[in-house]
Amino acid sequence: MADRWVQIDAEAGAFKAFVAAPAGPPRGAVVVIQEIFGVNEGVRGKCAWLAKEGYLAIAPDLFWRQEPGVELTDKTEGEWKRAFALMNGFNQNLGVADIQRTIDYARTGEGQAKVGAVGYCLGGLLAYLTACKTSVDAAVGYYGVSIDQKLGDAADLSTPLMLHIAGKDQFVPKAAQDAVIAGLGAKPNVTLHSYAEQDHAFTRVGGAHYDAHAAELADARTVAFFRQHIG
Repeated sequence: MADRWVQIDAEAGAFKAFVAAPAGPPRGAVVVIQEIFGVNEGVRGKCAWLAKEGYLAIAPDLFWRQEPGVELTDKTEGEWKRAFALMNGFNQNLGVADIQRTIDYARTGEGQAKVGAVGYCLGGLLAYLTACKTSVDAAVGYYGVSIDQKLGDAADLSTPLMLHIAGKDQFVPKAAQDAVIAGLGAKPNVTLHSYAEQDHAFTRVGGAHYDAHAAELADARTVAFFRQHIG
């Protein structure tokens, strides 16, 4: 099935989500949670990767309440400024509610019993909150920001969660990384991977800090995690 956009109803309208389907029957679905640049080429590339791994990948437009259809790059100062403005105006609770709606759509609209989630940067934080607050079956976060400020949300966390932590993340200081490791590391359902020499967004293809070897390692761990918990 060709890549397509679908519409998902919300409490005050509807939002679009990009869908990439595998060649054969899906192993399950994975919600792909955007960075601060919207559902851009990079996010759609993550969907394509997961589709090749056998999953139905769905990337919801989480900035739709501010501006539907945002597609920015990390190449210009103006785009960075606009991306940060969108992030600062973003309501995380409504975003998590939209992710739950996307999970529900994957189950009822696409017929997938098992649904995972994966997110990057802002999406890494949202993947963590998705594990804490939604009905997702498993979640993976890459270099999530501000997770240290939300550790209380994991008090009753039982969903399998994997976090990829960039050791030299310019947006997540070492003290914040240490707090996340201390707060989550002992939980039996949480798997933490640290990449000591990597900066933020080390899996963003074409980005300033992209590292092919580290990205390949992290992505292999993610796929193995989804194989275990999604199918």
